[in-house]
Amino acid sequence: MPLGDGPLIVQSDKTVLLEIDHPAATEARIALAPFAELERAPEHVHTYRITPLALWNARAAGHDAEQVVHVLETYSRFPVPQPLLVDIAETVDRYGRLTLASSPVHGLVLESSDPAVLAEIQRHKKIRPMLGEQLDADTVVVHPSERGRIKQELIKVGWPAEDLAGYVDGEAHPIDLSTEQESWELRDYQEMAAESFWSGGSGVVVLPCGAGKTMVGAAAMAKSKTTTLILVTNTVAGRQWRDELIRRTTLTEEEIGEYSGERKEIRPVTIATYQVVTRKTKGEFRALELFDSRDWGLIIYDEVHLLPAPVFRMTSDLQSRRRLGLTATLVREDGREDDVFSLIGPKRYDAPWKDIEAQGFIAPADCTEVRVQLGDNERMVYATAEQNEKYRLAACSPVKTPVVEKILANHAGEPALVIGAYIDQLEELGAELDAPVIDGRTPNRRREELFDAFRAGEVPVLIVSKVANFSIDLPGASVAVQVSGTFGSRQEEAQRLGRILRPKPDGSAAYFYSVVARDTLDADYAAHRQRFLAEQGYGYRIIDSIDL
Repeated sequence: MPLGDGPLIVQSDKTVLLEIDHPAATEARIALAPFAELERAPEHVHTYRITPLALWNARAAGHDAEQVVHVLETYSRFPVPQPLLVDIAETVDRYGRLTLASSPVHGLVLESSDPAVLAEIQRHKKIRPMLGEQLDADTVVVHPSERGRIKQELIKVGWPAEDLAGYVDGEAHPIDLSTEQESWELRDYQEMAAESFWSGGSGVVVLPCGAGKTMVGAAAMAKSKTTTLILVTNTVAGRQWRDELIRRTTLTEEEIGEYSGERKEIRPVTIATYQVVTRKTKGEFRALELFDSRDWGLIIYDEVHLLPAPVFRMTSDLQSRRRLGLTATLVREDGREDDVFSLIGPKRYDAPWKDIEAQGFIAPADCTEVRVQLGDNERMVYATAEQNEKYRLAACSPVKTPVVEKILANHAGEPALVIGAYIDQLEELGAELDAPVIDGRTPNRRREELFDAFRAGEVPVLIVSKVANFSIDLPGASVAVQVSGTFGSRQEEAQRLGRILRPKPDGSAAYFYSVVARDTLDADYAAHRQRFLAEQGYGYRIIDSIDL
């Protein structure tokens, strides 16, 4: 592309501006995605930032500095600032200058291709206690129990270590993919994702909701043929994993255990919920016994972007086990993406949502933000409310109810989800729409009954709280109406859209509506929530509720 024609403006502060209306905008966005993060996504110009962590993830996934520089120079309208190119090359080069390795004599060691770097990190007060004897100018012993924690600390000081220390095989257990119950095969990207994970040893696979992350997990299990611990967000998601593994692998029901609030089964493949793993009894994490109960060869973290802090602490002690993280987005609202990188592993495979859509494996999505106007009385109550009450007041405004009814009427006969964050709002909508409500208090058996009835077409509309944000397989759902959210959570927006992206038998689109109160925090948070989806190429139309 000739200089002066490109859709990008690359700036020396590591921001990159993308002109959305440019003919090459889509290909530039896809080329940027591996190493830049979207910060702002207004109508015409999107702002990306090149961060060290994004560059290191790109490096771990096989991209080098030359490829990054090539993308910027190919699509930039103006010459790329030379100091920025130097900085990118030096930042990428930091990954791998330190490596963790296994020595047959000394056990775990930290090696460096640059003695000055080794000398620098030895002076850090948090890192020094983790180190033992210095063997030579390039090598120092690391206390074996510190394999996870030293990686956490090294990334904080800008020297991410590449972990080449290897893994224990774990207890062998036969697992193979199976077509006995139905005819199917791994999709190309699922196979590539499993292969990328296996060759890296540990790390994260990023795939859109509905693209078959469970199958990547099953393929990884078939490669490892070992006892496997699978950590999931809730019991319903765990049972979906179990059913899928029974259907698609040689595993039987007797080989798969459930470790949840309801059952405590430990079997060759054990599926546990994050909630039970992080529950404390008398001040101690009782589920630590779960991690020690078998010689696990593989640990799978479903929805790794939701990993609770205590699981990070437990994972730091599991670095000799192969670890696979599965997610639709590496975005964490708590900013702990570097802990995912250090403790689960770097990003090994990332398939853009639009690529999977183009192949027909997820449905095309039509995203619409419907803006409503608060009444005069509501506006005055909102204006005089305490700051911590403003979002709830705007998000739960009763003016949203007739808008939801109108949207559902426009999609009569299509299976629809109404999704929100506030239980009282959802109960009111349930009563108004004569639709069942599923929230955190709904017993697991009742949840499964309602999900099954929805899949069978017996219940046309389900009202769901954030319990349905993740890992719930509702292939028939084609419409989602979001009425309130967890403030400005980008990961939540991605998960909610994901609930309706399973491909439709007739090839039709999925419809995602976000009902937002104009001139309030509700609108501000909506703009923030949409950032991740904009990065994936989804544009929101904004319409007024009277134009529905």
